[in-house]
Amino acid sequence: RSINAGALLAYDASADGSADFPDRASMMEVRLQAQDDEITLLKSSLADALRRIRLHDHIVTNANGHIGSPVSMMPKPRPATLDRSTQTEPTLPGQDDGLDRVPLHRRAQSLQLEDALPPGQTLVEGTRAKLHRAPGLEEEEEEDEDEEDEGGGEQEKELSWTSSVEEPIRPTTIRCLQREDFQDGSCSSEQLGSASIRTSDSNLSSRSEQSIKMFIRGRPITMYIPSNIQNYEDLKMEPPPERLELDWVYGYRGRDCRANLYFLPTGEALFFIACVVVLYHINNRTQRHYHKHTDCVRCLTVHPDKVRVASGQTAGVDKDGKPLQPCVHIWDSTTLVTLQQIGLGSFQRGVGSVAFSFADSGAFLCVIDDSNEHMLSVWDCNKGTKHAEVKSTNEAVFAVEFNSSDSTNIITCGKSHVYFWTLSAGQFTKKQGIFGKYKKPKFMQCFVFSLTGDVLTGDSEGNILTWGKSAADVKTLGKGAKETFQIMRQTRAHEGSVFTLCALQGGTLLSGGGKDRKIIRWSADLAPERECEIPENYGAVRTIADVDGEELLVGTTRNAILRGTFSDGFVAIVQGHVDEMWGLATHPSQNIFLTCGHDRQVCLWNTEEHMLDWCISWMVLDLLTKEVVSESIDGNEQLSVMRYSPDGSFLAVGSHDNFIYIYNVTESGRRYTRFGKCNGHSSFITHLDWAKDGKYIMSNSGDYEILYWDIVAGCKLLRNRFESKDREWASYTCVLGFHVMGVWLEGSDGTDINALCRSHSERMVAVADDFCKVHLFQYPCPKPKAPSHKYEGHGSHVTNVCFTHNDSHLLSMGGKDTCILQWKVIGGGAGDSRERLASASSASTSSPEPASS
Repeated sequence: RSINAGALLAYDASADGSADFPDRASMMEVRLQAQDDEITLLKSSLADALRRIRLHDHIVTNANGHIGSPVSMMPKPRPATLDRSTQTEPTLPGQDDGLDRVPLHRRAQSLQLEDALPPGQTLVEGTRAKLHRAPGLEEEEEEDEDEEDEGGGEQEKELSWTSSVEEPIRPTTIRCLQREDFQDGSCSSEQLGSASIRTSDSNLSSRSEQSIKMFIRGRPITMYIPSNIQNYEDLKMEPPPERLELDWVYGYRGRDCRANLYFLPTGEALFFIACVVVLYHINNRTQRHYHKHTDCVRCLTVHPDKVRVASGQTAGVDKDGKPLQPCVHIWDSTTLVTLQQIGLGSFQRGVGSVAFSFADSGAFLCVIDDSNEHMLSVWDCNKGTKHAEVKSTNEAVFAVEFNSSDSTNIITCGKSHVYFWTLSAGQFTKKQGIFGKYKKPKFMQCFVFSLTGDVLTGDSEGNILTWGKSAADVKTLGKGAKETFQIMRQTRAHEGSVFTLCALQGGTLLSGGGKDRKIIRWSADLAPERECEIPENYGAVRTIADVDGEELLVGTTRNAILRGTFSDGFVAIVQGHVDEMWGLATHPSQNIFLTCGHDRQVCLWNTEEHMLDWCISWMVLDLLTKEVVSESIDGNEQLSVMRYSPDGSFLAVGSHDNFIYIYNVTESGRRYTRFGKCNGHSSFITHLDWAKDGKYIMSNSGDYEILYWDIVAGCKLLRNRFESKDREWASYTCVLGFHVMGVWLEGSDGTDINALCRSHSERMVAVADDFCKVHLFQYPCPKPKAPSHKYEGHGSHVTNVCFTHNDSHLLSMGGKDTCILQWKVIGGGAGDSRERLASASSASTSSPEPASS
């Protein structure tokens, strides 16, 4: 997606700042936003119903003349952003939620009454009337409804279906239609939450007029049933024979995690992203995955036996917003079998740091959770039982380790502190490191043990501090005072923070810097020996893992893992995005795909080599040369979706300014000229698809509209949506439509599904939901409560899914977890979707086929 730079900066600032607020305040903010959304949508539905009633009354009263009058231009309210987890447009400071400061001036549109009639129906003589749609009319009616209904409650979150028949509109039946609208629940605020399916086949004037009415948060959405389905009620929904298997993980979580990169004796680099711990064989370039965690992995450590691994996760929430319990998994890195699940129900919010003991061959595991008190606990690794527990500090804790020669001594460090803990008879005693004459840094970032038993810490001032035991100052601390831990030496190391320290055999030390991006090797007496600087585009050094004393692995703050030596320099072996991702597109004939996100980067990936080919800012590019082909600006808001027509002659660009911009593509894709603009949506564009003949577009918007457009006729809105029921689509990514209606779970709201994608074989549809899951449904999927295969791995709302050109793999991307998962599609058989749909619907052999485009 293309993103307004100023808005992006405001979004990032708000996102970073929100992390400092208490969870309770954050939850209240989310609930308040949800309530605002519900009220906005309820008012929209009620205003729509009132508009229809007034329209019918005007038709009866003024059948022989013009109806309505121009209305003055007013600022146009826009539906509030639907869900914080799927929010892509920030609210700027001082700006009211849901209101545009600058009105979008649009010309009034002419609406013919017969546009609402099914094919072949005409108005009664003398009743032809022309309606004028004036900007601001809908908004004033919504404002009128404010005083009538301020609420709507939780019921309007629910999703419901109603099967009905839309009869031709005639002046003599308008009153009846109004009553029918209230009866089927489309206008009654008391029934907005009801979930029901009702058929009216006995009242059908023709089979082709049958439709399904689906309600999302009280808003009715009518979908016409294709002609080849004769028995909708008899359709059988089954999960697809195909399944998904995790094949590859792109990315690394280095931006906000420490000590999360290790090198195993098997030749594998061990790291994590999202809910997956990755074992990447560096020379063979293969991956194995431990994916038993139910939410984002936050910390990692390796047992002294170099086989067992402990990984801790955050708490997370389920789809109803209820917190899930965090825990630590101890597992075998050879077999990927879980050996112990530690602390389920004991930790709050998540697990921040873990460490195995060394002096007793790893008999104990130390854990610090993410609660306000940062509880420090010690567990028996074999039994999985708690040995001791204590409140550590209300400040942030960055690292914990057992003393390498004494398992009764534990050290923690973090914001403005370093603590030395002693465990005896199940009880902890704490001593705080004394800074004395040295400046107390804001953060103690990391620490290691020297061969002499001293503790070396790296801080935010760029210093390495050497700590040692010292006799107590009786004059200052009083008689009976015990020994203290004080700074014995201060060594200037880096400009900016010292983010990581790594002790090598023989007493050699490695340090990694933040601002200067340097890696420095120190002798045992802390004399600098060698240094190198990593490239600026990889960010700062976050963690270092020793491979063989010479070769190193380096994790960076821009989510990259580098491999190299001081002599030869470093190259990236793992890379990823560094901010929320939304854009995903696969090549039509090659095993490559593109991604983009809030970091303003467009990345080209190779699904066979599992590598990032290149990364660049957003433009229209030649894939091979990276030459800028075209650069355009549409409106003043972010662009949410782009899609080429099947033959590549048009490019459609959906924007958050409610318009779809159409470009002519000529000169083999090297010239772009504005062809037209689709004007008719009342909210931001979310999804769009081209018809197979390249003449029509189907689009969805933020207020759950489904609109159809005739592009070649001048981007004309097709007001009779009934005519598009049999149209075939080159792709299917619109989340609202008859063929994918069954992917919506009952009780969902309109933000629960972020994206979907139909396979090229038209046999299955993949769905990205707001609860970290990827679903695989059969296609078509037109009935509610359709079964699916469900897959976990992402630790954030899944923002997009896309099949590769030959359907061999599915790609899914997380939002905040900055993770791309590549799934292998296994199983399945021959046959296409129309055969499946026809057989499932029990259609007769003489039933008409869908219109072929």
